[in-house]
Amino acid sequence: MRHVIIKYVATAALALGIPFMSGCTLGGAAAGGVIGHEATNGSTAGTVGGAVLGGVIGHEIGKD
Repeated sequence: MRHVIIKYVATAALALGIPFMSGCTLGGAAAGGVIGHEATNGSTAGTVGGAVLGGVIGHEIGKD
């Protein structure tokens, strides 16, 4: 149980940190893909859906 909590905390930190460390759209897509992959136990649809959603969120964050 403890390793699951650590995995989700690390994934959330990655999701919040990547958009600010690199290009927002690309960083958001990468973080979203990781989160989608983890949340759906490796589902391709979850990974792709997470990447798309993360990219959109990253793009919106990066707007001035």
